Amino acid sequence: MTFTRYPMLCLAAAIVTALVLPGITAAQTYPNRPLRIIVPFPPGSGSDTVSRILGNKLAEQLGQSVIVDTRPGASGIIAVEIAKTAPPDGHTLLMAGFATFALLPALKPKLPYDTDKDFVALSRVASGAFVVAVHPSLGVGTVADLVKLAKARPGQLNYGSSGNGSVQHLGGEMFNVLAGVKTVHVPYKGAVLALNDLIAGQLQYVVATPVIVMPHAKTARIKVIATTGAKGDPLLPAMPTVADVVPGFEITTWNGVAVPAKTPAVIVKQLHAEIVKALQTPELQDLLAKQGVTPHAESAAEFTAFIKTERGRIARVGRQAGIALD
Repeated sequence: MTFTRYPMLCLAAAIVTALVLPGITAAQTYPNRPLRIIVPFPPGSGSDTVSRILGNKLAEQLGQSVIVDTRPGASGIIAVEIAKTAPPDGHTLLMAGFATFALLPALKPKLPYDTDKDFVALSRVASGAFVVAVHPSLGVGTVADLVKLAKARPGQLNYGSSGNGSVQHLGGEMFNVLAGVKTVHVPYKGAVLALNDLIAGQLQYVVATPVIVMPHAKTARIKVIATTGAKGDPLLPAMPTVADVVPGFEITTWNGVAVPAKTPAVIVKQLHAEIVKALQTPELQDLLAKQGVTPHAESAAEFTAFIKTERGRIARVGRQAGIALD
């Protein structure tokens, strides 16, 4: 009986070794060539800039160059598909964000990827609030003023966004739903174009990133009345939030790193540790602050839970506002 069991024990040991050894070997040699961060948006975008800031620090820590590969198109879907089919060896990273991992999965019925099954979410990298800016001629100084005016003039106030289904569009519709008002969405081919029309008085308000808004606010051509996070933004601590007046309102921008599913656990752990280490450096924190965002290191479990919460929240707002992306 002992002799009969012995070959079976050897076979079991061989199977375990075959399963574990590749991961151990991969970890010992990782990384053995340049890393690539795939970005779903064009050069110069916020995601691109954050990727370059993180990539430079990871290159310094890992001793390998990090290439930022921008693949814009189809609202970010093209880039996600490229990352999804990349070899799961830790050398291809995806700069996942609000649009690709929360907004699209919540509002678009059919996607060629599943964030839960096709990727391992490592950590958020950076997050930040938007700001609500109004034209001075509106005579609005607070969110309460804006709500009061919108209720008095239903359907007469316009807000601009960077396009249908954009974060800014969602922010405007969330304001309509939660504040119980009706303002009209005007889509543009970019947030800067919407901001230009706000400055010209063609729009009444916008929800946009502080980086493009605050320089104009300093010249008094527009007025910033609030930030859009659930709590005050650390980069604009004196600014009230929309949620102070409209409970439940929250629209933020965030980016995080994900890798293809089946990436060995030992590499996932190592890469996560390097990302957290990079985010803790004052140099990287300062560079991110200049982009209007703050570092946000977290565990893989926390990031995964956050993505699911964001997706559910956006889906609810989408249903209430009647937003659906074909």
